Amino acid sequence: MTEQAFDVQGMTCASCVAHVEKAARALAGVEDCRVNLARGRAVVRFDPAQVTTDAIAGAMAGVGYPATVENASADREENRVAAQAREARLWLRRAVIGLVLWLPVELLHWVGHLSGHMLNLDWVALITSTAALLYVGRGFYASAWQALRRRTSNMDTLIALGASVAYFYSLAAFAGFYVGWWASRPPVYFMEASGLLALISLGHYLEAHARQSAGSAIGSLLNLTPPVAHKLDQLGIHDVPVAELAVGDQVLVRPGERVPADAAVFAGRSSVDESMITGESLPVSRGPGDKIIGGTINQDGALSARITATGKDAALAQIVRLVENAQSSKPPVQRLADRVAAVFVPTVLLIAAITAVGWYAWGAGHGWGMGMTLGRLANAVCSVLIIACPCALGLAVPAALMVGTGGGARRGILLRNIDALQSAERIDTVVLDKTGTITEGKPAVTEVIPVGTNSVDQILRLAASAEQFSQHPLARAIVAAAAAKNLPLAQPSSFNSEPGLGVIGEIEGKSVLVGNRAFIQQHGLTGELPPSNAGRTLVYVAAKSNAAVELLGSIAIADQIKADSAAAIAALHAMGLRTVLLSGDAQVVAEAVARAVGIDEVHAEVKPAGKAEVIRALQASSRIVAMVGDGVNDAPALAQADLGIAIGSGSDIAKETGDVVLVSGSLHGVAAAIRLSRATMRKIRQNLFLAFIYNVLAIPLAAFGLLSPLIAAAAMALSDVTVIGNALLLRRGLGVPKNRDLFR
Repeated sequence: MTEQAFDVQGMTCASCVAHVEKAARALAGVEDCRVNLARGRAVVRFDPAQVTTDAIAGAMAGVGYPATVENASADREENRVAAQAREARLWLRRAVIGLVLWLPVELLHWVGHLSGHMLNLDWVALITSTAALLYVGRGFYASAWQALRRRTSNMDTLIALGASVAYFYSLAAFAGFYVGWWASRPPVYFMEASGLLALISLGHYLEAHARQSAGSAIGSLLNLTPPVAHKLDQLGIHDVPVAELAVGDQVLVRPGERVPADAAVFAGRSSVDESMITGESLPVSRGPGDKIIGGTINQDGALSARITATGKDAALAQIVRLVENAQSSKPPVQRLADRVAAVFVPTVLLIAAITAVGWYAWGAGHGWGMGMTLGRLANAVCSVLIIACPCALGLAVPAALMVGTGGGARRGILLRNIDALQSAERIDTVVLDKTGTITEGKPAVTEVIPVGTNSVDQILRLAASAEQFSQHPLARAIVAAAAAKNLPLAQPSSFNSEPGLGVIGEIEGKSVLVGNRAFIQQHGLTGELPPSNAGRTLVYVAAKSNAAVELLGSIAIADQIKADSAAAIAALHAMGLRTVLLSGDAQVVAEAVARAVGIDEVHAEVKPAGKAEVIRALQASSRIVAMVGDGVNDAPALAQADLGIAIGSGSDIAKETGDVVLVSGSLHGVAAAIRLSRATMRKIRQNLFLAFIYNVLAIPLAAFGLLSPLIAAAAMALSDVTVIGNALLLRRGLGVPKNRDLFR
């Protein structure tokens, strides 16, 4: 099975979604189809051996919704944004013309009514409403006619019928009065016919504009990639389109420019602003051997780098793909809403017919004249048809998902699907791996302890000189500490390594020993040695001359706790979550780290395969568990947890296995991701409630004649805008500065 996204045109409501999904699923070989109304996008899962993408696109077009295979590029997103802008301009033009045709007549009518001098505006209203139907209404009529030809119905069916009922009843009543059919002048709804088309067009414009705003995150991400790169080759430096870069190409990134693609630096050093990818506001230092991410900004130094990934393999493309997949997912309640919407329009037509029969019988039973009876009947039927349009049902979930997942992506929080959102909001226990999650994941020198008159720099320089050829992690930490202090290293005349113990190097005429307690004692050192403390390792440095061994000092090395770990754990506790440390390290080391950051519970000396067992035990005690790890060694535990949160590296998104990926690697993202999930699910529920309650309450009011067609049109347009506007309120949480809690 494979998945392919399609750009689908012409969808306006939840009924359209149902038609597109039904058409695709009817094809042999198609397993599933998920449509995002707010983005005009369908994701189809199918067997390419049984059905082609052309056949799928043809099936969608066959039910009236032209579809094309989505082109995963910035151009595709630009085209989509341009198409949305054209649609918004079209609706704005229709709305303006509709308002010009309707509003002056409506205002004159009310001026006369309030002044007690009623004006006969029927002829003017007839002319303006006819123009409105011909120009403003033609789009609705064309769509309704296409649906009728395919023996289906959609939102435009209801709007076209509603406007037609108001107009043609009024035309008949107007003509009938002048030829003497009615004894008294019946009410006419010419102004309502033109007004409802104007208001619905205005609502569509506001909706299209809000959709652009809600879906702007993906466009913003894709636009991070610059159009041109400075390529380095035998001919020097020359500009080439970024699309032509290949893995292995060398590029120059000047200060102030964006990195053209994922790359590894081989020359130069600079600070790089990665906030647009990771959400972290502080720039990071990058030099030879470091990776840089396409779309980030080089700040103050020139970097020469070798391209490591392009196109769909680049980190930016992977992030966009995750966001789009999340936006295409549907919770069970949305699938229920879609099933309701599939039969909604026929049901409304039935309700309108019953309303017509009911009003006719009521008028006849109460002795109303035919003019009054038909007038009340037309008012109620038109209102039912207009107010029941199911736009809000189709927009409720996609709008909230687009804002939530897009905003999360801007802050380095990638949610894979709706299941991750639903799981995250229920979490009550957060289990954290130690190495690389709470700690930096690499040893570093924390203290140099001299003995006698030896200085700190002297001990560190001698130890680094002896260790500079060793590949042991502790040796690299010592050498890095010396380099950070710009200490000149001496070249050993001889070097010997004893694996698991230490090294001996001939430095400046004497043997320098660097190693653990057993190594130093094995070479003849007597007396007490300083003990190691919990959470750190002591490396002893000694000098051997003839048979005498003198202890020069010791170097404390530890896996440093990340600077923000304690604050991130405190944020989780403030949310009422229990925290658990899960580590393969010794109990004393794990407990020391847990105490330092304030974690509640510790499980130490656990092998990678046993971590999933700990998660299962917590789940067995009725805990809803999130596991936070590096996505590689912790894969079994991440998979077992109710929610797997993978700490990303920014450039290795594809390797992560969690339901949520934190691109920045900061633990602050855990609390932010849970808050984001809770806030997004809250908006989804609010939107679905608003959409359902609107129709549940409005249709009976319209059927009983308590709403005019004009009020029904305004309410219908307002419902769509309300749903999208409510979703956009999620952005309030996205604007909170980094040092404050998000999505509270």
